[in-house]
Amino acid sequence: MTAAASSSPDSVPASTGTITTSVPARLDRLPWSRWHWMIVIGLGTVWILDGLEVTIVGNVAGRLAEEGSGLDISAAQVTGVAAALYVAGACTGALFFGWLTDRYGRKKLFMVTLAVYLAATAMTALSFESWWFFLFRFLTGFGIGGEYAAINSAIDELIPSLYRGRVDLIINGSYWLGAIGGALLSIVMLDTTIFPKDLGWRLSFALGVVLGLVILLVRRHVPESPRWQFIHGRGEKAEDLVSSVEREIEQEKGEPLPPPAGEITIQVRKSIGFGLIAKTVFGRYPRRAVLGLSLFIGQAFLYNAITFGFGTILSTFFDVPTGRTGYYFAVIAAGNFLGPLLLGKLFDTVGRRVMISSTYILSGVLLFGTAWLFDRGSLTATTMTACWCVVLFFASAGASSAYLTVSEVFPMETRAMAIAFFYALGTAAGGISGPLIFADLTESGVVADTVLAFQIGAGLMCAAGLVAVFLAVRAERRSLEDIATPLSVTGSSGASGGSGTKTSDAPA
Repeated sequence: MTAAASSSPDSVPASTGTITTSVPARLDRLPWSRWHWMIVIGLGTVWILDGLEVTIVGNVAGRLAEEGSGLDISAAQVTGVAAALYVAGACTGALFFGWLTDRYGRKKLFMVTLAVYLAATAMTALSFESWWFFLFRFLTGFGIGGEYAAINSAIDELIPSLYRGRVDLIINGSYWLGAIGGALLSIVMLDTTIFPKDLGWRLSFALGVVLGLVILLVRRHVPESPRWQFIHGRGEKAEDLVSSVEREIEQEKGEPLPPPAGEITIQVRKSIGFGLIAKTVFGRYPRRAVLGLSLFIGQAFLYNAITFGFGTILSTFFDVPTGRTGYYFAVIAAGNFLGPLLLGKLFDTVGRRVMISSTYILSGVLLFGTAWLFDRGSLTATTMTACWCVVLFFASAGASSAYLTVSEVFPMETRAMAIAFFYALGTAAGGISGPLIFADLTESGVVADTVLAFQIGAGLMCAAGLVAVFLAVRAERRSLEDIATPLSVTGSSGASGGSGTKTSDAPA
């Protein structure tokens, strides 16, 4: 054992007793290494697949409705019924797999959810009737909803506190790399001079399956969360894993690691009930619950105000052919990815409260400005897209920070369920209420209606930013156990030198 791992080994009976461990502090003091890149690639790349899939479905809607596509379905059914079922599946999957993730571990579930996602996507490619297409759109969403809970839990628990904010933002923002790929890929796949009408859209889904299988092979090497292991009576496995990682990093860096900052003593638990989870999230941390709800709902409505009807807006008001809207969407998606990529580090240095509130408020104000210019008739298709790109540059960083926030401000034992709950609520708000509100507004062909859609999204985004001004938690560079003490903590020892007392929802 290396000097860095010289603290007493974590050991405990399989399901009872207490354990004193320095595992959280040891993980947080690790420098960035090849091991961390493996985690990022193994867990984060699935969002690229999600972006690829969702964008392809939106872009192939018209082709699926054409005679000769091999599927008897209308474009409205693809963007309406199928989209709603995908959202319903994502919400259901998040809650179902979120509960299983907290109970059975991160690794098992991020393997299972990816397998569900891949199988459902493959079956979508084989659709022969509309009911088959609808069923497997629901199951695809079911898998991807579970991915959010399992993966965000694992990422936050494995990445050092110094880098946690930027890594989480960039990984969640990588969705838009897939969106760029989906927008450009659909242009090729829908070209009937290259592929027949009944084949191109199927190959689009099949390509996603191939990429997903590659990710599944890489993901096999991503370990279980040591934090989850020691709370669930697997202290020796947690100790062995962290010790091996420390040895690997010391060999890579050529120098010993600094000593860990502290220990934590916890009571081993087999599982946490729904009642305790709800009591913790809404009873002990009501301010953080309000913050999470505000952030998710605000970003959901802003995104629906823009992306739900962007193609219709370009075609209706700027005469852009429907076959060319994919190019404009690729530009918008690039702005979405660059936001978390370039601003992510500031969430760890400037701080969560300043960056979350400023990205939300600034994106909302910029969308108000875009609405004003559009109402005046001052925009073209190109300048409208440029405005959207700037708005979403900031909004994407803010939206990604919503996932970061709910994954780090609640206790370890409730993390996956907290992510699942807020994701499900935000997704339902954006994917159900959003289309109902914005569909008629963006498709009416009346400028004032589209302006109103922008103003609704901008107003809710600004409101969420103001909530963050007062309620955001200063979580930057802090151990997860210091931000929210685990429910299992016992005695007076604390993580990373903390007090070990049960944190409440006092202002941070």
